[in-house]
Amino acid sequence: MTRVRRRELITALVVCVFLVSWNHLLADRLPGARPVDRYADVLVACSALALVWRRLFPRRVLAATTLLTTVYLLLGFPYGPVFIPFAVSVYSVARHLPWRGAALAGGIAIPVLALHNAGNGLSMADLTGLFPAAGWVAVPFTIGTLRAQLEETGRRDHREAVERGIQEERLRMAQEVHDIVGHGLAAIKMQADIALHVLARQPGIARPTLEAVSSTSAQALDELRTTLRILRSADAVHASTPGIADLDALYGRMRAAGLQVRVHTVGSPNTLPAEADLAAYRTIQESLTNVLKHAYPKEADIVLENQPGALRIRVTSAYPPAEPPSRGGIGAIGMGIDGLGIDGMRERIAAQGGRLSAGPDAGSRFVVEAWLPAVTP
Repeated sequence: MTRVRRRELITALVVCVFLVSWNHLLADRLPGARPVDRYADVLVACSALALVWRRLFPRRVLAATTLLTTVYLLLGFPYGPVFIPFAVSVYSVARHLPWRGAALAGGIAIPVLALHNAGNGLSMADLTGLFPAAGWVAVPFTIGTLRAQLEETGRRDHREAVERGIQEERLRMAQEVHDIVGHGLAAIKMQADIALHVLARQPGIARPTLEAVSSTSAQALDELRTTLRILRSADAVHASTPGIADLDALYGRMRAAGLQVRVHTVGSPNTLPAEADLAAYRTIQESLTNVLKHAYPKEADIVLENQPGALRIRVTSAYPPAEPPSRGGIGAIGMGIDGLGIDGMRERIAAQGGRLSAGPDAGSRFVVEAWLPAVTP
């Protein structure tokens, strides 16, 4: 069961002492009113102490402060601090209750609070007493409602931000799994096709090809395990994810799968942030995988240009045979499996503050070009 917090109790006690003292100071300045005595002190003190429960039972606290304030006024005591607990309870009702219930409670409080203005009969002058009572309800009620709306907006924005974060993480992990599995399966298929082709006539060549299949599948499984480990644990070590330093092993696997890879590096290698390093690796991996699956001849030229504070990647290959670009050649190379290829690379690069383009050049070759900053955006 929710209990009253110590801070709320201490605050109510301090407010109680303050209001009782303030009420005595104001009493002499309001001639014609009943002198403040112990009954006035009890009514003001009880009204202030009732605020201890305003968060837990806002409607009951409003009823209590309304009743205590009305009795205080009916006994002829002077206007003053007694209205403060009442206003605070109206604010609490508006902040912590649904709007309709809060409005109903505040609406009932107005005529009750105005009872002290009704003499022996109900006249127009008596009705004007509703306006001060309405003011003590309307102002704190408006403030409480606005505060409740701001808090709800903040909670909604927080929920939406969390949901966006979850969706972005899911997309990122889907892209990771796509890159790992897509690359591994493409290489394995090509190597298996070569082994099946030469198995009967040249069994000596089939063996190393099958060994390459085993090596490629083991590497893909290791990367997949690493990715899933990162997904399960927020404290996973990102150093185990691949980067520029692992490109030679990637080139080796692609060459073993039957792809001719030519690499040219310009300038001294830059040190990239971890996520940018992974993005560069995945861009080259995805580009080579698509070349292996779709292009002919099975050749790719890679240029890694280390610029001051940036890395430029250029992967050039041929179109798929007998399929002009206008009929889907670019899409076949660019999108890979399930549409995550080019779009995924572009989003990954953009997330690191870089940019990526993909398409044919003047020589009817397909070019994937990426630019990555060497500093975290």
